[in-house]
Amino acid sequence: MPQTLLPVFPAEATPINEIISFCKRDGAVYYFHGCMPIFTHAEGDLKSFRLFASQLVVNGSCTQAELVRAFGISCISMKRHVKKLRAGGSEAFFAARRTRQPRVLTPEVLRRAQELLAQEQSRSAVAKALGIKLDTLGKAVQAGRLVEPSKKSGAGSTKSERNLADSQAGMGMGCTRVVERVCAAVGLLREAPSRFERAESVAQGGVLWALPALLANGLLRRAPECFRLLPGFYSLTQILVLLAAMALARVKTLEQLRYQPAGEWGKLLGLDRIPEVRTLREKVKELAQPEAVSEWGKTLAQDWMAEEPEAAGFLYVDGHVRVYHGVQTKLPRRYVARQRLCLRGTTDYWVNDQQGRPFFVISSALTSGLLATLKSDIVPRLLAEVPGQPSEEELAADPYRHRFTLVFDREGYSPDFFQSMRALRIACQTYHKYPREDWPVEEFAEQEVELPHGESVRMQLAERGARLGQGVWVREIRKLTETGHQVSILSTNFEAGMTSLAGHMFARWSQENFFQYMMQHFAIDRLVDYQTGSADETAPVVNPAYRRLEQEIKTKAGKRGRKLAQFGALSLPADSEVQGVAAFEQAKGQLQEEIELLEKDLATLKAERKQTPKHVRWVDLPEPERFVPLAPTRKRFLDTIKMIAYRAETALAGSLREVMARSDDTRALLREIFVTEADLIPDEGAGTLTVGLHHLTSRASDAAARFLAEQLNATETVYPGTNLRLVYKMVSD
Repeated sequence: MPQTLLPVFPAEATPINEIISFCKRDGAVYYFHGCMPIFTHAEGDLKSFRLFASQLVVNGSCTQAELVRAFGISCISMKRHVKKLRAGGSEAFFAARRTRQPRVLTPEVLRRAQELLAQEQSRSAVAKALGIKLDTLGKAVQAGRLVEPSKKSGAGSTKSERNLADSQAGMGMGCTRVVERVCAAVGLLREAPSRFERAESVAQGGVLWALPALLANGLLRRAPECFRLLPGFYSLTQILVLLAAMALARVKTLEQLRYQPAGEWGKLLGLDRIPEVRTLREKVKELAQPEAVSEWGKTLAQDWMAEEPEAAGFLYVDGHVRVYHGVQTKLPRRYVARQRLCLRGTTDYWVNDQQGRPFFVISSALTSGLLATLKSDIVPRLLAEVPGQPSEEELAADPYRHRFTLVFDREGYSPDFFQSMRALRIACQTYHKYPREDWPVEEFAEQEVELPHGESVRMQLAERGARLGQGVWVREIRKLTETGHQVSILSTNFEAGMTSLAGHMFARWSQENFFQYMMQHFAIDRLVDYQTGSADETAPVVNPAYRRLEQEIKTKAGKRGRKLAQFGALSLPADSEVQGVAAFEQAKGQLQEEIELLEKDLATLKAERKQTPKHVRWVDLPEPERFVPLAPTRKRFLDTIKMIAYRAETALAGSLREVMARSDDTRALLREIFVTEADLIPDEGAGTLTVGLHHLTSRASDAAARFLAEQLNATETVYPGTNLRLVYKMVSD
């Protein structure tokens, strides 16, 4: 009679069935029959596991279902392992896996086939020479194992050919100009020249259509005077053209270049590839020296104003809060209108013309507001840089003559500021912050007003003289809207006509549109680096104690207002019963007591606020409230390039408005052009570099692009650093 085995397992073992168990210990798997170990293997040894599990099934110690549940393997895998043991024994689990070797396209045959294809022999000729089927050769070409050169006469390299050449480059991805790179590394080459080769379908090639506008807006005009770049493979010209092209192609940060084809971008510069992100960041750091960036921005602003003196007659100033979400420093809070929140950040004050084109920007984390920035930073600079200002004799001869006009929003409303600017003979224009009662409708008359881009609209306008503050006389112009609302405009410009002032005031929205467009397409709010600068210890900043008192006063005033509303809403019950009257008087008395307490608290807080200075020096801030500003130089350098790119895009959009039915679509078409592939065809004999743009999404877009090509060809722009004149066309032309 057989003896029954008791299921006695080790304490840490996991049972498979009544007699077989296993456990894992120190990277090994142990199997037990009862309490007796019977097999072990390394935890990662799948071959031994499959062999032993199959043996347990074949020997009848376990079923397949028990092993599947215990180890979590699939049923089909367990069946496959058992079948392998029964068919081939234990050796089947350790036999070397057979791999299929190419029997036709061996490495030697592939090498020979590539040589014949490079000699521009046909597929049929190559297949016949090598004794293989034509279909076999065709499949290898389609799979990318072989590269077939283009059959077009004089055609440039294709994307596949460039990709293969870049992947096989000796110094890494795309580095095919090895000798020049080695010479630059050892100091024998100051900079690599731009040398173009014929190339088809270059990614982002359409961005070269913006090069004439970039150069016309000063991308390279003053740069050699302001910047010095150490000798190396990449030149100053190539770095600046690359950064501007990135901005127009909407590569918004340097880090995004990691996901761009470096070799394709290199073809746009006449190089084998563009620098890596780390190298480009080092180049930007080397160029972004405070004095150089400041001088470059100053000279560019002067050039832009000198080119269009009439645009500098009306200057639009507005602040844009750049929100900071980092942890390097605790910047002061400021109100962000677009989010309706008080957030930490830096305020940038931009100076633009009536079309929204920027002249310069002033950034500060310690600013006390628009008026303070105007007085300390913007007005002194404009007095020195705005061209065409009247002489002192002309100003003395005409008391209404002014140098230029500043246009800003209600934040700049201040009769005292108007008076101080009047002393400098600078006109100011803004919206009335405290307009009085509406004017009679009979005073308004329909007028034709010209807007910045040449459009004409009709408005209901009226004008009066007004006196502000202590005898500050201004012109008040009102616009009557269709809803009956009256928009009040104040101006100390006594020379321009009423319609001109109205048109310039409502053109202020071009600056708001500029902010929105730059945030969306040029990432002006994006943090460039994480470095912090040094703070001016004597700079005035808002006192945190004053800000806390203001918040408490607003809170208390809000509660008092709600209690007063409740007090006024209480009314005596209609039945005038004794019980109802008593409840009414009790509620009234309780509200009266709460209101008196709130008024007492408000009086105390206001008295304390009166004794608390609104501004203190940075050095006098409490230690937890102290902050250091972000390092602005690198950000200012890249913002200047983005300003040039925006002005270039604006110039191109102005040309396209002549032929496009919807002027609002011009920028969308330009964005499409900048990211479209193009063929590059250099001709050293003719001294030209033809940029053939591939077709766009519609015939109307192609027609507009052909018109733009005619305008660009008329400029006869030479690619920087070469003798090649740029020629623009569509590929089919």
